[in-house]
Amino acid sequence: MSSEKHNKIDVDAIEEHIRGIIKALGEDVNREGLIDTPKRVAKMYNEVFKGINYTNHEIAEMYNKTFEDDPDVINNSNDMVVVKDIEVFSYCEHHMALMYNMKVSVAYIPAGRVIGLSKIARIADMVCRRLQIQERIGSDIAEVMSEITGSPDVAVIIEASHSCMTARGIQKPSAKTMTRTLRGKFENDAELVSQILA
Repeated sequence: MSSEKHNKIDVDAIEEHIRGIIKALGEDVNREGLIDTPKRVAKMYNEVFKGINYTNHEIAEMYNKTFEDDPDVINNSNDMVVVKDIEVFSYCEHHMALMYNMKVSVAYIPAGRVIGLSKIARIADMVCRRLQIQERIGSDIAEVMSEITGSPDVAVIIEASHSCMTARGIQKPSAKTMTRTLRGKFENDAELVSQILA
């Protein structure tokens, strides 16, 4: 798939609205420290939310390079590939607050094809660059992984801190959120899941 897909993100509109927010906060948008802030924020949003430009299917098309299983290496129906502690970040759709200290672990049981390990990290990164909830991140990564590898057996485990809990509202800085998305064999095999968590 071409990387020159139409960009859904309107940076000019973001710049204009950020300028309005700064004014609404009672600040002077023309003072030295703020005069270029709307442009900087628009540029940042274009980068950190670039995953919005792509559907899960389009992300799968971007990273769909796979390799045939080596039957001498992966020949057991429960052999699995695990990439642990992929460091990413995202933004909560409820407060547009940062999800940070986020680590994603992805596992799958190959079904004839394997994907390059760096592609798994790229998929996690791209999926995270959207406004969303943590539960959806796991579901979206699992969907993309299944489409690329043809395997129904995928698990995604995510741990993150949410600034909507740590910096506002209840303000509990040590609170972490863990989500588990389990598909196929992972749904009913606690031993497989414990191997990922070990």
